[in-house]
Amino acid sequence: MTDDPTIAMRQRASEYPHVDEGTACTQASFKAKKKAFLFVGKRGGRYKAMFKLKGSFGEAQKLAAEHPDDFQAGKPPWVTARFSPENPLPEQLWKKWLDESYALSVGQK
Repeated sequence: MTDDPTIAMRQRASEYPHVDEGTACTQASFKAKKKAFLFVGKRGGRYKAMFKLKGSFGEAQKLAAEHPDDFQAGKPPWVTARFSPENPLPEQLWKKWLDESYALSVGQK
């Protein structure tokens, strides 16, 4: 058993239609229609995931203001979440953000 909290996230990302998985800047990258929708991996002793958001960007900005060590909502549409096995990204949140990020990449939203 592994302590990697990104395994379920990577698995879900790879199951969307027409997804290519690769590597970018030492992070796993997931693309659909040649557009990235997820970067994920270990960085600085923690894990990080980057999502492309539109409808949930306001929610991400609020989380970034409340928890600046764990969330960054910089230049839209990208949002970064940092987490650990002991304090993982809530499943409901990452699934929602991942679905939205994929949909934006394939032009569904």
